[in-house]
Amino acid sequence: MTTTALSPSDTCCAPAGPALPPAEHAARLAAVFKALADPTRVRVLAHVAASPEGTVCACHLPELLGISQPTLSHHLKTLTAAGLVTREQRGRWAHYTAVPAALDAARAFLADPAGA
Repeated sequence: MTTTALSPSDTCCAPAGPALPPAEHAARLAAVFKALADPTRVRVLAHVAASPEGTVCACHLPELLGISQPTLSHHLKTLTAAGLVTREQRGRWAHYTAVPAALDAARAFLADPAGA
């Protein structure tokens, strides 16, 4: 019995679609979506991003969210590591600011996954 290799034109499936995003870009997006896979972090990011002052002091968030300070610190560390927020120490308290470029990249991917 002889086997012949099939060429892509001999197969029954459609031709390859658009190019895949670079692995590094996909890894960054995955980290963002992984960070946003928790409802508390979604709420924190929404609050920080919507802040009229552009920054939020961590001192206000535990009561607002109904969570402890250590739990908040964990969530903020995750959002910071994913590049969604930046942290600035001001005296005793840390202030957090949303990173527009990270939010834009996530929006662009969700709006057009093949083009991002």
